[in-house]
Amino acid sequence: MAAEIVNPRSDSSTGPEGDVEPVNSDGSVDSPAFDPAFALHRGGKMAVQATVPVRNKDDLSLAYTPGVAKVCSAIAERPELVHDYTWKSNVVAVVTDGTAVLGLGDIGPEASLPVMEGKAILFKQFGGVDAVPIALDCTGVDEIVETVARLAPSFGGINLEDISAPRCFEIERKLQERLDIPVFHDDQHGTAVVTLAALRNAAKLTGRSLGELRAVISGAGAAGIAIAKFLLEAGIGDVAVADRKGVVSSDRDDLTDVKRELAGISNKAGLSGSLEAALAGADVFIGVSGGTVPEPAVASMAEGAFVFAMANPNPEVHPEIAHKYAAVVATGRSDFPNQINNVLAFPGIFAGALQVRASRITEGMKIAAADALAAVVGDDLSADYIIPSPFDERVAPAVTAAVAAAARAEGVARR
Repeated sequence: MAAEIVNPRSDSSTGPEGDVEPVNSDGSVDSPAFDPAFALHRGGKMAVQATVPVRNKDDLSLAYTPGVAKVCSAIAERPELVHDYTWKSNVVAVVTDGTAVLGLGDIGPEASLPVMEGKAILFKQFGGVDAVPIALDCTGVDEIVETVARLAPSFGGINLEDISAPRCFEIERKLQERLDIPVFHDDQHGTAVVTLAALRNAAKLTGRSLGELRAVISGAGAAGIAIAKFLLEAGIGDVAVADRKGVVSSDRDDLTDVKRELAGISNKAGLSGSLEAALAGADVFIGVSGGTVPEPAVASMAEGAFVFAMANPNPEVHPEIAHKYAAVVATGRSDFPNQINNVLAFPGIFAGALQVRASRITEGMKIAAADALAAVVGDDLSADYIIPSPFDERVAPAVTAAVAAAARAEGVARR
């Protein structure tokens, strides 16, 4: 199979016009001229567009010199005016270092750009928010923090994207401490918000509350840890997280600081050992790791269990197997029902935060987003419909309104 994205740091073949060819596993190459993905990406997926006309000298004198000087002077005297007279109040920086891009791993900043452009157009399409992709050629925590902090005056929010764990946790924390605009690592929090929304509706469908559920999460990276913390904040009964070595528990001596903190707040049941063992009697499986969960482990879950196997393109539990044992099945794929997709969350979350000029995105704002997203399903709730489609036009307005209201309630709104 041809690789759709080629690492520019490695040697690559070029076609007669200098096109980078996708390289197959046998070393042969295909022409991108016949690949619709390459055709769509040629020249990039986005561009800058003016919002005011510059048709004559009068327009020019207003949009640029001398008229612009009046606006600059006013902002210099009253810095808060930057939100009213520039694009700052409606633009987000989508920042990556290219170390954890989709399922491709550490492919570098240049190769990450198609994904960052895609993220930016999703912000615009689904939330009406302008976004600028920024791929950084540095990977040190302090380097990234310093670089983004210096860029921040141009933006109303920072969306961190595809930065590997555990650095992503420290980068987000340090940036939010330093900046007075929202800093949001979508791989963590966007996934967590949509997962909670889906879980609330699955519980409602089966006549249970969140507090009655015990969940097991496969994957202790950015998404897995964030989901665990968020579900605990929302009131789940118990959650255990498993990494490659088994359940993250306080009796292990090989934990990072982040996992040690997680062990202290999760796994009330005191489980240890393998993921498979932890699944026995569990109400919920949440997969954000890849790999495959053996069918007997799925069969050992509690009656009426939920399986959220979100790895792409291959879910940890194939839906055909999951449906044998689970009452509700969700994946990260668009070709199965109940797609848990971050695009349901981040456009509306940022739109709501920017609308009220929030200084940060709080846990309460994220829970409000999850509740609003779950509520969109309404009376249509069923086993194959616990979460709305990204193309449901009700989603972004509902999330935006809920996040803005929560920001005001929590005292982080500035208008």
